Order: sequence, then C-alpha cells, then structure tokens
Amino acid sequence: MSTTERPRLLLSAFLMNTPSHILGGQWRHPEAQQHRFNDVRMWVDLARQLEDAKFDAMFFADVVGLYGNHEGGWASLVDKGLQIPSNDPLVLASALAATTSEIGLALTSSVVQSEPFQMARQFSTLDHLSGGRVAWNIVTSVLENAHRNFGAKGLAAHEDRYDWADEYVAAVYKLWEGSWEDGALLADKQAGRFADPALINKIHHEGKRYSIEGPHLTSPSPQRTPFLFQAGSSPRGKAFAAAHAEATFLFAPHTDYVRRQTAAIRGLEAQAGRAPGDVKIFAGLSFVVGSTEEEVRRKEAEYDEYLDLDAIIAHIGGGIGVDLGGLDHDTLLGDVETEGARGVLEAAIASVPGGKPTIGDLARYRAKAQQISGTPEQIADELERWQDAGINGVNIINQILPGSYTDFIEGALPELRARGLAQSEYAPGTLREKVFGRAATLEGTHPAAGYRGAFTQHAATATQAAPAPVG
Repeated sequence: MSTTERPRLLLSAFLMNTPSHILGGQWRHPEAQQHRFNDVRMWVDLARQLEDAKFDAMFFADVVGLYGNHEGGWASLVDKGLQIPSNDPLVLASALAATTSEIGLALTSSVVQSEPFQMARQFSTLDHLSGGRVAWNIVTSVLENAHRNFGAKGLAAHEDRYDWADEYVAAVYKLWEGSWEDGALLADKQAGRFADPALINKIHHEGKRYSIEGPHLTSPSPQRTPFLFQAGSSPRGKAFAAAHAEATFLFAPHTDYVRRQTAAIRGLEAQAGRAPGDVKIFAGLSFVVGSTEEEVRRKEAEYDEYLDLDAIIAHIGGGIGVDLGGLDHDTLLGDVETEGARGVLEAAIASVPGGKPTIGDLARYRAKAQQISGTPEQIADELERWQDAGINGVNIINQILPGSYTDFIEGALPELRARGLAQSEYAPGTLREKVFGRAATLEGTHPAAGYRGAFTQHAATATQAAPAPVG
C-alpha cells in the first residue's frame, strides 16, 4: 500500500444497451440481467446504484452495424447476441437524465450515423435535460456494415475516416460555440423579448462533406460543447484525441503499454497547444473481487464457465475487419493489414511476449489481460500500479449486470476511498466542472474555442432587411 497522497481515480461504468458487450457469453450467467437490456427499469436501477456509489460516469458504447462476418457470415453473431440486438444510447440517456442528478452520461455517436446539425442538437438537448452531465464519445466506425447502413459502398479508409472526423467536429464546434453568443437568451417576459437577434449567428459551414447554414436551434447548454471522449489508439487516433478529447480510453494489456501510450499522448497534447493533463487517460479493466483469495478463485472459475472465447474472437475480428471464425485458436495471427481498429490489433500484439499472438491469445487478452482479480487490498495495490503508469481513470468492464458493479462497490470501493483513490461526494456543477474543477465550458486552448465570436457578421440583425418606406 502506498503511503504517499494520490489523486483520485475517475471511475466510469463501461456499458452498452445490448445483451453481449465485451466479455462474450456472460449474459448466460444465472445472476446476469443484461438479457433485460430492453427494460428501462434495469438501467434506471443501475444508474441510481452507480450514482449512490459516486461513479463519475456511465459510459455507453454503441455500434450502428454488424461485426462483419464470422464463420463466413453473420448468423453466428445473431446466435451469440454479439451486439445484435442493440439499442440507441441517446434515447436511453433521456430516461437516465430524468432519474439521476449527478452522474455523467457519456454517449457514443459516430460521424457515420448522423448529420452534424442533428447530432449537435441532440447532444445540446440532452445536456440541457441533464443539467450539463453529457459527454460525447467521438468514433468514426470501424465496421463496414455500419458504413453501408448509411449509404456508403464500403468502409472508408482509415485516414479518410479521420479527415471526415476533423470536418465533423469543426462543424459541431461552430454550432455549439459560435452560433449563440453569451447573453443571447433573455426570456424577458416584461419586455417580450425571448432572445437577442444581435447575438445569434448563422455559421455558413462549407466543407468537403457538409454544408450547414445554421443557426444552432438549441440555445447554449450548460457545457455548450459536451465533455469529449475519444477512443482511437492508432497514431492518427492518438493525434486526434490529443487535439480534441478531454478523456481518451485505452484497451491496455499491461502497465508498460500504458506508459508508452501515455508518453505518446502527452507529447501530442503539447504539440496541439494544450496543457499537460487536459486529456484524462482511462484504461478499460474488469474486476473479480473477493474477501479472500479462495473466494476470488471461485468467482473466476464461475465466470470462466460462461465465457465464450469464440464470441470474443468474433468481436475482435469484426473490429479489425477479418473473419477469424473457424480457425484453430492456436493459429498465428500474423501480419494483418486492416482498415479497421488498428489500435486494437496493436494492443493485442503488444500483450504477448515476442509479439506473435495466436487467435486464442487475442481472446485471452480481451478477457484476462485487462482483468484484475483479488481482495480489496490487492485490487487497490494493483490500481496504484496502473495509476503510476499514467492512467487517470478506469472504465470498468462488466461480466454481469448489475453484479460486477455491486461487487466492486461493496468490495473494492471502500478500500479505494480509504486510500483517497475514489471520491466520497460529488463536486458541484457540470461533468466538466466535476472532472477538472474548472469552468463548465471548454478551456481557451481547445480548438473549439476558436469559433467563439467568429460568426458575428452573420447575426440575425446583420442580415435583417430594413423596412420598406411607407407612402
């Protein structure tokens, strides 16, 4: 146990509105409730449990397409419930915003699935409804089926997807930061003026993909731009995160990998003109908590009984765009060229000594390399090692709902609080204020801030025609 004072770890629950998210097969566990994913009561109960435990956020992953082919087609994905069926987290977030008051709601929305104008309006609305607790997880979609579902002929090339994301975020920043000036909303009943037309602007965005006149139809929400997550781990993805994200999410197989990724992100952060620590680094980790080592071993064996390695292989194969189905688990992965999730492949290779992983190694990496098992004291010791490697927070992967979080809250959390590694109360304010202890809106060094005051020439009053003379 460390005797030095440490900063607290940010804690989020890694979730998806689907029966089978990361650890395939666990929905079959007798105590698992994720088969009830269509039942809003399950999610409300979980949100309240996490909020009572003072978790920083519920982080909802999402996909808008199938995980490619496995065993020659997609029937096995349906059979395993591998993120099909799955529901829209933005819709669920409205219910959670109405039934909680403090916990953050981080929501994945791909540049593929929604026009920037529509997406900006949805997130501004949710930020209003939640009192400033919404985060956007920016993704470009690695699934070819997702791109085909929105009119494309196939998966856009990796670099092209990030060019797309660059324009997309610029467009939404213009809407969130540049369309309404501070003080534009009046709601003055006596004067009969709801808003000041001199302070509301069209943005006239013209880009390669989008043409958006504006203005933003939603008034500025408590955060204006929602808190920003991004999970890209390729070189281009890390550069994008360093420029735009306030938190980035790693699938890290071990602490040495975290150290390398942290060093890279901090260097890119500086190059982007941002301050050290402007990007919080989260690691995705699962936990098996027991009061004794014997209880830990029993729980591990129980989870292993229901773990479906083939479902995990299908998940990873879909993400990197390669059908790994039907191959022996001892088959060497080899040199795979992919337009899919390159960071996932890189992390998997890095997790195996010698850098020659088999397909089975990939599945075990996803299931075990990111699993911390032990008593509360052992788990806290291990999390201190991960913190020393560079993480600021943990995105907690579940085996079962809600049991994985119940075990963590009742078992590990008291020890983390005793060491100052977890908060006991929420700080006041928006999600951004809670995490950073600073203003509700983005700092001035963020690229979105450059659009503040940039469109005043397009204010409503600037383009209003003078009334025609009478007579």
